[in-house]
Amino acid sequence: MSKLQTTIRLEEDDYKQARKILEFVGMSYSQAINMFNRMVVLNHGLPFDAKIPNKQTIAAMKEAKELKGDFVTLSDLKSERAALSN
Repeated sequence: MSKLQTTIRLEEDDYKQARKILEFVGMSYSQAINMFNRMVVLNHGLPFDAKIPNKQTIAAMKEAKELKGDFVTLSDLKSERAALSN
């Protein structure tokens, strides 16, 4: 397959963060973009859902960011699982 060079505009901070993450997993930015393009072709669209969150999801996201609400520990989950299996 022949290669094409192109230019894209990105948010600088996002680009730098993405490069660090991709470097950590052993992938170049160019390889990641090629993978994304291939997935768009194979899926005939974006390879993920691009949805605007509903009010309930937005509220949950805000709550999580503010560290509010009920917290469940791993011990809580293990206790609940043990109770269910009895």
